[in-house]
Amino acid sequence: MSDNGGPRNAASPGRGAVTAGLRGAAWNPALVPEDMVTRVMPCATQDGASVTGYLHSRGGERAVAFIMHPREILVTHYLVPYLVRAGYACWVQGPRTPGNDLLLEHEFAVHDVGAGMRRLRDLGFKSIIMVGNSGGASLFAFYNQQARAVGADRIAMTPAGRLTKLTEADLPIPDGFALLAPHPGQGKLLQGMIDPSVTDEADPLSCDAALDPFDRANGFRPASAGGARYAPAFLEKYRAAQRDRVARIDAFARTLLARKSDERQRLKAGETLGFYAGKYSGIFQVWRTDADPRSFDLSLDPSDRRWGSVWGANPAVSNVGAIGFGRLCTPESWLSTWSGLSSNASFDLCGGALVQPALMVEYSGDTSVFPSDGEAIFAGIGSSEKTRHAVRGDHHGRALGEGEPDGQPLAAACIIDWMQERWK
Repeated sequence: MSDNGGPRNAASPGRGAVTAGLRGAAWNPALVPEDMVTRVMPCATQDGASVTGYLHSRGGERAVAFIMHPREILVTHYLVPYLVRAGYACWVQGPRTPGNDLLLEHEFAVHDVGAGMRRLRDLGFKSIIMVGNSGGASLFAFYNQQARAVGADRIAMTPAGRLTKLTEADLPIPDGFALLAPHPGQGKLLQGMIDPSVTDEADPLSCDAALDPFDRANGFRPASAGGARYAPAFLEKYRAAQRDRVARIDAFARTLLARKSDERQRLKAGETLGFYAGKYSGIFQVWRTDADPRSFDLSLDPSDRRWGSVWGANPAVSNVGAIGFGRLCTPESWLSTWSGLSSNASFDLCGGALVQPALMVEYSGDTSVFPSDGEAIFAGIGSSEKTRHAVRGDHHGRALGEGEPDGQPLAAACIIDWMQERWK
């Protein structure tokens, strides 16, 4: 860091550095300050992994915004130019397993966040504000819960039974939180979207017609016909069946883990087993994960959103397509990240520990986070100093209609005004 507190000798120019991974979340290059530089800074985690942080700044900043997502690399996140122009440095960090649901366990992602926090502390920033967008918000809430806990009160084992090494980790506590379009957590998000009509996990097209959200007999209509109208009785049965499907996948994942554990015990006892015994827990597919009734019945949890989900307006494609939330998992990643019943990384479990100043900014046309989700998240935040705003835009802050302005600069203004009241 330079004498005046800002980074110098950038490894790469800030303008146009890297494309953001989260769809729709990339910055507008025209907004990037000409004098902004980006330093690429590898960081070692305390459990032996390596992650990379990107420090965007103009020099001399005393406060830094920390942006990260557990599944994406957001180096060119759209908030960066606004925050840097306003006098804040931006630390945008990649996780250890970008785009890889096979390996994402949130307990180890906490170590990733900790590595970035320690680096920022060592760089001398006076204040560190976590800016959690979408799944980054629930990751930061989980990190904060663990950072505020002491030693043995931290989570010692993942839901799959792996040692986390969190009990002895150095996890600096952040100064505040700006939550942008936060969702309840990857597992809770998926539980609201998973299609419970699947009758055979090995057959992506298997279906119980009585639970099929795309059956006209259950109230489905395409957008061109006015959209779906689901009866309360169907929705009650549907939500219970979603929970049941998650529980079945949990049980399957635990069966795979038990098999691996049993093989290890037998090897220790001297049995001769196959070459891969005790080493392979399994990889499995989770089909049909884009079927939240609120995406197709806009009278449910009403908002400014368009018909369809964050994956698009054709559920016949998105629900059985190759790309979707939690599509390919290991037992470890499913239980830690994608299970709404087993994951530790959700706002309902972690929000109460968020006692620092907190801002929540929502997009009124969000197709991933619905009004009742936002209400629950905000109500669960433990801070006595919390503020909530809503601006028009989709999940990534893009304009909802022809000729409308983007919501991104409006969200940025909310965040900057809030930060400037507290951290200069």
